[in-house]
Amino acid sequence: MSRTPVAIVSAMREELRALLPALRRAGTVHLGGREFHHGELHGHPVVLVLSGIGKVAAATTAALLIHEFKARVLVLTGVAGGLRGEVKVGDVVVADQLLQHDMDASPLFPRYEVPLTGRSHFDADAALVEALAAAARRCLGRAEALIGVDHLRAFGIDGALLHQGLIVSGDRFVASLAHSDELRTRLPQALAVEMEGAAMAQVCADFGARFAVMRTISDRADDSAHVDFQRFIVEVASVYTHVIIDDWLRHSPLV
Repeated sequence: MSRTPVAIVSAMREELRALLPALRRAGTVHLGGREFHHGELHGHPVVLVLSGIGKVAAATTAALLIHEFKARVLVLTGVAGGLRGEVKVGDVVVADQLLQHDMDASPLFPRYEVPLTGRSHFDADAALVEALAAAARRCLGRAEALIGVDHLRAFGIDGALLHQGLIVSGDRFVASLAHSDELRTRLPQALAVEMEGAAMAQVCADFGARFAVMRTISDRADDSAHVDFQRFIVEVASVYTHVIIDDWLRHSPLV
């Protein structure tokens, strides 16, 4: 590709499928057990890829995108469990910072600090965060038209909101009230929890690449976290991802 591509990394296959039909001048490269779909969206050169689940999968994907495809802008999409009380199912969270909640090399290093880096929090690119947040606000304002009133009611969604702040990541699906309460106690600023974002953030920091993470809240990271999860991905999260990414690229002449 003649220009540096924007990488759109999907954690869920349904989200990737929602984006692929809009890809123009499309081609596919098989590398590292992944299919990298390259082409153009709204005049931007892009690479679309399914990362796989978990921190190692996300880190591998990010490193390949940066090293092999020369991507300097990476955006990770997917779902997450809500932690803070104001973060509800159907809301969207755009991360200002990422942290690995299962990183603990104490007493050699402070809890959450990535060894030999001197840091626990990784800042997302401020311009990307604001651009994605603006796109999310525009799209969430017409959630009823995009998703349908009946579908929103089926998931108990009443007025989807946008949040910006800390997202935490770890190699464990948080699906119990006890575990989510523990995270809320230890990391009270965390808005949501997922399994990939902070790993991609660390790789991007190593390579000096810009990144952002956007998550749709699928559950409250408690004992009901598995209920209708797959249906939510298809009917809500993948729709949000498609429309928000489309809007962002339409309004971002210089990503």
